[in-house]
Amino acid sequence: MFIDEQRVRFAVEPICQTLGVSASAYYQRATGHRSLRAVADERLLELIRELHARNYYAYGSWRMWKALGRAGEQVGRGQVERLMRSNGIQGAKRRGKPWRTTHADADAVRPADLVDRDFTAAGPDELWFADFTYLRCWEGVVYFSFVIDAYSRAVVGWQFASHMRTDLVLDALRMALAVRTPGAEVALVHHSDAGSQYTSFDYTQALDDHEVLASIGSVGDAYDNAMAESFVDSFKTELIRDRVWRS
Repeated sequence: MFIDEQRVRFAVEPICQTLGVSASAYYQRATGHRSLRAVADERLLELIRELHARNYYAYGSWRMWKALGRAGEQVGRGQVERLMRSNGIQGAKRRGKPWRTTHADADAVRPADLVDRDFTAAGPDELWFADFTYLRCWEGVVYFSFVIDAYSRAVVGWQFASHMRTDLVLDALRMALAVRTPGAEVALVHHSDAGSQYTSFDYTQALDDHEVLASIGSVGDAYDNAMAESFVDSFKTELIRDRVWRS
């Protein structure tokens, strides 16, 4: 090794500094002893690889750091970033242009926007966000409708269909209403975009029957329903894309 050959003439530290390597790493390697950091990194890297595979190889460093925390590993986010970067582990990449599914009914009476881009809630069943999107598979295009609870970020209602008719979003709403916790002290607000499905008579009647307040954002503005849009983006990026779905 070059350092071993030249250490008597130049000393280890100046050689390491010139070569841009760590002197402590040289000494550890020469003695055969591994540092505590190296041992800890090796154990953590194995766990990162396991969690990465378990989550469809979709997690980037931030989501991986959160997943490690849920698994009881109290590690720094910088350490996770360093290990993932140095070992070529990365999350799913976003790409492509969205396909428009929102078609407003110009004659429909739209409720006011009761959310005003405040996507927080003090408890469950206070604020729901609804939307639907398309997915591609070998059999063609399928539409996926969902309802998200703002407090828990959980999908409380969902449905798949081969069409974009009102039944698609209405079935998702009915599922959410069926699992809704009874006896809420505050009114439940249901927020969506201005798609004709959400302003249809059947849909608005279902909301009225269950005393749910309807809220609709402005037309052509994704920020007014940003939580639902963000969910669609993560769902497609982390689960749907780069995989073969037969049906």
